[in-house]
Amino acid sequence: LSQKLGATIELQDMRSVYETIEQPSSRVLATMEATGVQVNQELLTGLLEKLAIEIREAELACFALIGKEINLASPKQLQTVLFEDLGMVGNKKIKTGFSTNAEALNTLFEETEHPFLEALLKHREVAKIRQMVEVLNKSIAADGRIHTNYVQTGTSTGRLSSEAPNLQNIPIKTERGREIREAFEVGEGFETLLTADYSQIEMRIMAHLSEDDGLIEAFNTGEDLHRFVGARIFGVNPADVTPAMRSKVKAMSYGLVYGLSEYGLAKQLRISNGEAKELMADYFARFGGVRRYLASVVDHAKLNGYTVTTFGRRRPFDDLKSPIFQLRENARRAALNAPIQGTAADIMKLAMIRVQAAITDAGLSSRMLLQVHDELVFEVAAGELEKLKSIAIECMSNVVKLSVPLEVHVGVGRTWDSAGH
Repeated sequence: LSQKLGATIELQDMRSVYETIEQPSSRVLATMEATGVQVNQELLTGLLEKLAIEIREAELACFALIGKEINLASPKQLQTVLFEDLGMVGNKKIKTGFSTNAEALNTLFEETEHPFLEALLKHREVAKIRQMVEVLNKSIAADGRIHTNYVQTGTSTGRLSSEAPNLQNIPIKTERGREIREAFEVGEGFETLLTADYSQIEMRIMAHLSEDDGLIEAFNTGEDLHRFVGARIFGVNPADVTPAMRSKVKAMSYGLVYGLSEYGLAKQLRISNGEAKELMADYFARFGGVRRYLASVVDHAKLNGYTVTTFGRRRPFDDLKSPIFQLRENARRAALNAPIQGTAADIMKLAMIRVQAAITDAGLSSRMLLQVHDELVFEVAAGELEKLKSIAIECMSNVVKLSVPLEVHVGVGRTWDSAGH
C-alpha cells in the first residue's frame, strides 16, 4: 500500500500535505480520541425525558388539527392528509405523489403557513434532537466520557468529520443545542474548559485568495465585515447600515463562498429574483477581486480537472466536463468552495499540531479534547489557564501568514456551553 499510494501522492504533488498535515495530525487526533470528553449522564437523561414530553405534545397538537391520529413518520399517510384532506398542492413530485421530505414541507409551510405544518415541523425537529441525545447518552463509556472517532478521510474538502457519535451536528444557535452542550463538562481533577475558535475564517481566506482590496481593508481595519460590505453596496455610512441590510450582505457573502446562485439567494432571503440579481451585481461591482477569483477557480478546475488549496491539497472535479447540466452545475458550485474550505481545514489541522506541540513543550497537564468545525475545546489543569490561553491564541493566530489577520476568540467555563462565546 505504501509503495502504491506513495507513488500516487508523488504524482499528485501532495507529499507535503501528507507529511506536514495529515500524518502529524493523526497522532494528535488519536490522543484526543483516547482522552474523550466528560459528559453529565444525569443531565442528558433528564433532557431525554423532557424531549419525550415535547414530542407527545407536538403529536397531540398535530392530531387535534386534523381530527384523527396518524403515523407522522409515514410519507403515505402524510400525503393523504396534506394533499387530499387539506387540499394542499405540493411543490416537488416523486414517484408516489408529492414529496413530504423536510425541504418540501418547509417550502410548503412558507407558502401556506398552515398550523398543521407548523406543528408537524416542530414534531420533526424535536424528534431529531431526541434521537441525537439518545445516541450521545448511549455513547458514554465506563469512564463517564464520550470518545468520538475523528475521520480524516470523511469529507471531500479535507475537513475532519466525527462519528460514533457525531459531535459536529449539535445545533449551534438553538436553545436545545445549548442544553446538549451544557452536558459536556470539565472532568475530575481539572479546573475548567477553554474554547478557542477562528472568527470568520472562510471569509478571511476569501479575502486572502481573491486579493480584493475592499475585503482586505475591512479585516485589516478591524471593521465589522458585513457592515463594511453593506456600506459599500448600499452606498451609506457604516453606521447607517440597518440590521436588514447587514443580514442580506451576510447571506450573500457566505453564499458566494458556497456557490449560491441568484435563485438560491432570492429563496434564502425571500426576495425576488430581480432583487437578488441586482444585489449580486452591486456586490461584484464593489468587490471585483471576488468575481475575478471565483471565475479563476472554476477555469482552473475545468482546465486541470481539480482545485487546489493554499497548502497543495487537491480535489478532483471530473463532472465539470459532464454532458449533463445538473452534474456540471453541482460540480461548479462545489469547485468554488473547495479551495476556501480546504484551506480552512488545512489551517485548523496545522493549528492543532502546533498547539499540541506547544502544550507538550511547556510541560502542561491540560489537554485538547475536541475539534468541532472552527473550534477547539480544552480541559484545563489547575493554574494553567492563562498559559494555555496564550498558547491557543498564539499558535492558532500565527499558524499561517495571510494578507489579513486570523482572529481567535476564547471562552472559559465549566461546561462546553458556558465556555462558548
